[in-house]
Amino acid sequence: MFQVFAGSGARKKYADDEQQRTDVPDQSADGEVRHVHICILGTGFSGLGMAIRLKQRGYKDFVVLEKAEDIGGTWRDNTYPGCACDIPSHLYSFSFALNPNWSHMYSPQREIQEYLCDCAQRFGILPHIWWNNELRDASWSDDEQRWHITTSQREFTTDILILGNGPLSEPALPHISGIENFEGEIFHSAKWRHDLDLTGKRVAVIGTGASAIQFVPQIQPKVAHLVLFQRTPPWIVPRLDHPISEEKKRLYRLLPFTQRFVRTRIYLRQELTALGIVYNQKAMEKGMQFAREHLERQVADPELRAKFTPHYAMGCKRILVSDDFYPAAAQPNVEVVTEHIREVRGRSVVTEDGQEHEVDVIICGTGFHVTDARLPQCVRGRGGQTLADAWSENIHAYMGTAVPGFPNLFLLIGPNTGLGHNSMVYMIESQLSYLLDCFRTMERKQAQVVEIRSEVEAAYNDEVQQRMQKTVWASGCVSWYLDARGRNTTLWPGFTFEFRRRTRRFDRQNYDLLPQYIPLTN
Repeated sequence: MFQVFAGSGARKKYADDEQQRTDVPDQSADGEVRHVHICILGTGFSGLGMAIRLKQRGYKDFVVLEKAEDIGGTWRDNTYPGCACDIPSHLYSFSFALNPNWSHMYSPQREIQEYLCDCAQRFGILPHIWWNNELRDASWSDDEQRWHITTSQREFTTDILILGNGPLSEPALPHISGIENFEGEIFHSAKWRHDLDLTGKRVAVIGTGASAIQFVPQIQPKVAHLVLFQRTPPWIVPRLDHPISEEKKRLYRLLPFTQRFVRTRIYLRQELTALGIVYNQKAMEKGMQFAREHLERQVADPELRAKFTPHYAMGCKRILVSDDFYPAAAQPNVEVVTEHIREVRGRSVVTEDGQEHEVDVIICGTGFHVTDARLPQCVRGRGGQTLADAWSENIHAYMGTAVPGFPNLFLLIGPNTGLGHNSMVYMIESQLSYLLDCFRTMERKQAQVVEIRSEVEAAYNDEVQQRMQKTVWASGCVSWYLDARGRNTTLWPGFTFEFRRRTRRFDRQNYDLLPQYIPLTN
C-alpha cells in the first residue's frame, strides 16, 4: 500500500525544560486574539538563526512556529542511514556559534541536529517556540496592517512574518503508473522507516541523488538484492572524510581563531568552484577529470562504469561527494538499471524494456518539492492573492527575500539564493543581517509596513536570469534547480561574497515604507 511514513518520532530532548515549553494562550486577558510583533516559521538553520539574531539585538516580542516536537528542520526530518552534510562542518555552522567539538570533517545528521538544539538552548530561544503548530493560513490585512495567522493549534496576528521553512521540507514522490498499487513497503528517504528491517529483503531504490548515495552504502550489506534505478548519473568526487582529532578539538576550544582560520580556508576553497560553474565552464575540465579518475579507481567493470559516467557538464546538476557509493554499487547483490520505469505492479517494478524486477520494498530517493511547494498556497498578500498565484508563471523575489504585494513578509533561502558549491549557512546569515537592518530602519523611520517596489523586484530578477544564461546550469541538462518552464529559480548566479555585499545594508530606497497604523476612534 502506498503511503508516506513518518519517522521514529521526536526525541523529547527538552523534557527537563518543560517550563520553557509552556504553551502561550491564544487570547489575552481581555479576550482579544493574541498579537506578536514578529512571527518566524521553522526551527532549522534559517528560522533558528533569525530567532537568535533577534534575541541578540534585544527583541523579545517574537515567536517561532514549529510543526514538529523538536528542533532541526531538514536535519530533524532526514534520519536515513548515512545522512550527513556534504559541506565541511567548520563552515556548515553559524559564524557566531562555532562548534569546536565536531567529530568529523563532514558531520552526521544527528550531530548537526544536536548542534542546532544546543544553539536554541544556549541563546534562550526555547521559550519563544510554539511546538506542533503547522501553518495553515497567513493572510495580510490592509485595514489593520498586520498578518492574521492560523496554525493547527491557534489563531493570532503579527506585524512581520518571516518564512524560514527552507526549500527542502516537502518530500517529492515519483509519478509512476501503478505505484499506488504496490503491495510491499514504500517510503521516501526523508521519512525513513526505522521500524522496517531490510535484512534479506529485495529492495528497489529510485534515484541516485544526494540522499541515495549516502544511504545505499549503508543498506547494501543487509539486503538480499538491491535494484538501483538511475535516471541520470551524477558527478561524484571523493569525500575524503576523516575524524577530527582530540588535539585539534582542544586547540579550537583554547584558541577559537584557529578554527576561524580553518573555516575561512574551507570557504575560499569552496568558493573557487564558482569560477567554473558561473563564469568559465572550461575551468570545470579539471574537476571532471578528477571525478572520472575517482570513478575508474572504484569501479573496475567497464559496463558499470559506463552507466555511472555523466554526459553533461559538471555542475549542471548538483555535484556529489562520496567515498563509498561506487564500491557499494559494484557489489554482486546490486543491479544498476538505467532503463526508465514504465510502471509499478503489486510486487515488482517494470522498466520500458519490459523487464520485471521483483521487489519487497521501494525506497524513493527522489528529492523535494522545491519549485512547486505547498506552503505558498497558504500565504495571502494584498487583495487575497496567494504567494502561489504570484508565482504562477515563475518564482521570484528581491534578493530572495521580498515579494511585491506581500507587505512585511520576508523569505529566508528564497528564490535564487541556493548554492551548488558552498555553505547555505553563509547565505542565510547574509539575509539575517539584511533583515535586522530592515527592522532597525523601520523603527528609526517609525514605519509599520515595508514592501519591495514591483519595478525594482522585476529589474533584479531580470538581471538574475540574464546572468543565469552564462552559467553551467543553462548548458542543457534537466535538474531540480529548474522550474516547469526551464528557468533556474533556485540558485544564486555568482560568488557568495557578492550576495553578502549586496545584502550588507538594507536598501530602503527600493522599498515603500508606510507610517504606523493609527486606528480610527469615535
